[in-house]
Amino acid sequence: MDAREITTVTLGEGLIAIEQFVAVARYGARVEFDATYVDRVRKSRALVERFLAENRLVYGVTTGFGDNVTKVIDPADAERLQRNIVRSHAVSVGEPLPTEIVRAIALMELVGLGEGYSGIRFETLELIRRMLNAQVTPHVPGEGSVGYLAPEAHMALVLLGEGRAWYRDELLPGAEALPRMGEQPTRLGCKEGLSLTNGTHSVTAIAVLAAYDAGVAATTADVAASLSVQALKGTVRAYDARLQERKRHPEQAAVAENLRRLIESSAISAEFLDHRLQDGYCLRGVPQIHGGAKRALAQAREVIVEELHSVGDNPVIHPEGEDGVALMGANFDSTFVGIQADAMVNAMTVLAKVAERRTDRMVNSHFSELPAFLVPRPGLNSGYMIAQYTTAALTMELRGMAVPASADTIPTSANQEDSVSNAYLAVLKAYRAARKLGYIVAIELMCAVQALDLLAPHSPSPAAKALRARIREAVPTVMEDRVFHADIEHIAELVRSGEALRSVEDVVGPLHR
Repeated sequence: MDAREITTVTLGEGLIAIEQFVAVARYGARVEFDATYVDRVRKSRALVERFLAENRLVYGVTTGFGDNVTKVIDPADAERLQRNIVRSHAVSVGEPLPTEIVRAIALMELVGLGEGYSGIRFETLELIRRMLNAQVTPHVPGEGSVGYLAPEAHMALVLLGEGRAWYRDELLPGAEALPRMGEQPTRLGCKEGLSLTNGTHSVTAIAVLAAYDAGVAATTADVAASLSVQALKGTVRAYDARLQERKRHPEQAAVAENLRRLIESSAISAEFLDHRLQDGYCLRGVPQIHGGAKRALAQAREVIVEELHSVGDNPVIHPEGEDGVALMGANFDSTFVGIQADAMVNAMTVLAKVAERRTDRMVNSHFSELPAFLVPRPGLNSGYMIAQYTTAALTMELRGMAVPASADTIPTSANQEDSVSNAYLAVLKAYRAARKLGYIVAIELMCAVQALDLLAPHSPSPAAKALRARIREAVPTVMEDRVFHADIEHIAELVRSGEALRSVEDVVGPLHR
């Protein structure tokens, strides 16, 4: 399923796939609700209104929030309470989150709150849906969240006609943005402010984007490695299926099979099959290293998908006969996702460190047996000397980011929230790490296709030829120094968008992900 080709995503009876989620957040696919969705939301709302009418003691409905749980709220103040939580919690700071992240959080609210266990009004979710479809995106400062609350509050402000939002590319006050799309501000009923600010919505949304990008980058790293192996006259004997069978890790065998398919019919590999008895670790160890990283990414994706289809609210409104019950607990906690986001950063750093070593071998004439820094006239030209510096720097940045965030905590709310997940920081790191890894893979590809050009007339594999041709549409062979920044950005976009993968899969068929 290609996220870019999905135009409409319907929420309701079925589960949403990661590719559908990305289609809405990144590529602007429309969101629709089916009858199942509408029915369960309305039934849950009826229960919350019953709780209020009966003046039941329910957290966030007839009580204050956090350590104010001991403060009982008059039902007459229910609407004011919800407005207050949105206003008082909108305290994140710094640069705004990217549009695709804000859209992802809004979609996650529709998915999670639409499960029918939160008691939010359908009209509120419908307004969020229309905002998504009309490309009205709240301005959300991106720093200062321990796991939830503040970024979501900035988003909820716009529903009230407050805060700020982009209407397409114009930043407007919330009171102006909604009329631009033909809507008016709403008023939040009981529990709605809590539901919109509470839970795992932001953490899960960002984690979905990070998992998607990490998966694409990891598989493209296999492709980059296959080009580097050919460019460095490496032997494919290290990828023999019999060798891989002696390890009980299916991901290792899958990476080795990817490499064999990607290198198949390479005249270079055939000619240099026995050029060395054994290659450097960064070449012969690709199945083991990439396979280990991919196992961690796959496990993370599995947990993130579980959270995507979970209810992260508190309280959870559970139907019990006609009366229903409000279950107070800690489903808002994001530890599951936070731990996996930290694991993703670690896995991506592993992929980065070995890619950087392959890149260094290609630009280093002492290893590559090619002109220094992959330029025909080294000395006068520096070639890709400093591009390797960029890869080295990005790898060191990833190493710094690999310190786990989910292990940290600072008590909040007068020690009522005496442990926090810190998962928001973990997922932001994972999201940013995927982008850095994409650049590292792009630079390896850039160097590899240049090395293959320098090996002419020796011919690489059909898969390598296809990707080289795709890259060469905009990035010409380097004969002398030029500004390489645009080249790197172009290839990085081929990596992030999946175009680099599609170029080789058109030749060899779907690769193991």
